[in-house]
Amino acid sequence: MSLVVYNTATRSKERFAPLDPAHVRLYVCGPTVYDQPHIGNARPVVVFDLLARLLRRLYPRVTYVRNITDVEDKINARAKERGISIDEVTEPVIEEMHADFAALNALPPDVEPRATRHIAEMIAIIETLIANGNAYEAEGHVLFNVPTMASYGDFARVSQDELQAGARIEVAPYKKNPMDFVLWKPSDADQPGWDSPWGWGRPGWHIECSAMSKAHLGETFDIHGGGLDLIFPHHQNEVAQSECAHHAPMAKYWMHNGWLMVEGEKMSKSLGNFIVLHDLLSEFPGEAIRLALLSAHYRQPLDFTRESLRQAKATLDRWYRAADDAEPAGDLPDGLMAALQDDLNVPAALPSLHALADKALAGDKAAASSLRAAGDLLGVLQQPAASWFQGGDGDASEIEDAIARRIAARKAKEFAEADRIRDELAASGIILEDGPQGTTWRRAN
Repeated sequence: MSLVVYNTATRSKERFAPLDPAHVRLYVCGPTVYDQPHIGNARPVVVFDLLARLLRRLYPRVTYVRNITDVEDKINARAKERGISIDEVTEPVIEEMHADFAALNALPPDVEPRATRHIAEMIAIIETLIANGNAYEAEGHVLFNVPTMASYGDFARVSQDELQAGARIEVAPYKKNPMDFVLWKPSDADQPGWDSPWGWGRPGWHIECSAMSKAHLGETFDIHGGGLDLIFPHHQNEVAQSECAHHAPMAKYWMHNGWLMVEGEKMSKSLGNFIVLHDLLSEFPGEAIRLALLSAHYRQPLDFTRESLRQAKATLDRWYRAADDAEPAGDLPDGLMAALQDDLNVPAALPSLHALADKALAGDKAAASSLRAAGDLLGVLQQPAASWFQGGDGDASEIEDAIARRIAARKAKEFAEADRIRDELAASGIILEDGPQGTTWRRAN
């Protein structure tokens, strides 16, 4: 079966035919690192990590690029507010982001370019756009001249007439047309900036991804991904910049994940349902968060609830009991691969894992190995079963000490003390299991 993906550019499902079957190239818009990552940032990270895992199973070489936007007006404002540099704002956020995404079992991208390290490439594209007649300089700004691209808006399914009518009443006086967007802007003394042919300034947001994707994947690559909210204006403007500069399509396929809601409402600090990923990871295992994020088809809206997290945790508990300490091996179920190759249909793939778990729990060791292999593809079942049930908490040594005291009490026939230790652990959610090989423990569900 061939891989089929939904291509936003054509609004249809298409058979995936890479430009070079020996080397698939994928670019995904990463976060703007001005504040702690939230659960909304996590959904595209998990979705496109799964896509990269699947592509690597199907093709001999995959280059996955996910950028970091480390210069942008929100970052600049945060730096000015705190009286620090933009690097001092972004570096701690990037460090936390890497740790949080790793906790979701998201593999690092092959390349993680930062906008501030690709200024020269941005300037080069802007110069080309000016030379081609698609951009102009005005009062230290450089703007893309939208009317020079007759097809502008086609990608996002918006017409230039609609955009013209919807333009704000107050338009910057240096713009030739209200739809024109900034490629380069001047910087004040207290704003980050770089030397350019148009003076001291900084890039607009949209030009950053055009430059970084070209630098690492070429003028045209296979798949461009991101959230549904990026289709307009960000991805539309990327298409405009890249196609007018290079006279070639930017990407052959465009894939977008759907909206994420929280407890039935749009996530918002004002509603009190804004979830910082680091905080959520202190409540639930990263694998449970990952499975919950994959529980709906990636193109559909996802209502992220604590009940969905509890269900994902319960599912993983069962799968870990079934897989136990089996090594990943064997063929993956046809149903699993067929579902994933049908536009990453994870909900249709999950019954295959449940069926493997049923067989493994009935004593089928081959099924346990296949379950582990299926988990590898989905990015779950990535630790020993004992570690999963023990929760990986830092108090494991204290629990082991309590177990040692209980064993000593039993040997001394101090059974009341042994029972007291067991009951104390049980009250803390620690379940002891005595067997021929000794005493093991796990956390209660």
